[in-house]
Amino acid sequence: MDSLNRRDAFPIFLVLGALGSAEARAQDGSSLAKSRVIRFDELKVVHLDNGGAMRRVMSGTLPTGEFVEVHESMLPAGKMPHPPHKHPNTEWLFIQQGKLEYLDDGKAIPVGPGDIVFSASNITHGLRNVGDTEASYIVVSVGKQIPE
Repeated sequence: MDSLNRRDAFPIFLVLGALGSAEARAQDGSSLAKSRVIRFDELKVVHLDNGGAMRRVMSGTLPTGEFVEVHESMLPAGKMPHPPHKHPNTEWLFIQQGKLEYLDDGKAIPVGPGDIVFSASNITHGLRNVGDTEASYIVVSVGKQIPE
């Protein structure tokens, strides 16, 4: 990510605004109860087995009981982050770049830059990079920590 335009920044501001009073923790362990700036280039890069990469922004439980996780991912051409799956939490994917295919309970839906994907709780979903270049997206996951 070389620069951040308003469309790219929207999901970040949305999440930070919603979590402004939360006790979740940023990757560096700092509380989100106080305003702060999270520098993208300072987030630790985790290299994934599929050749992709992930930067975890925050992960923790809000005072109201919801678990929140936010991360940015890069997915190589032709790859999936993992097989289609379902879980009790709800997810939003903010597509930044690339040509992707969202699998919504078995139905393939093309998505690209600027699109927002909503994955409802306990519905099977997946993602595949169907383009010739890397794809990147921000994931915002919210839910109760309950056994699956």
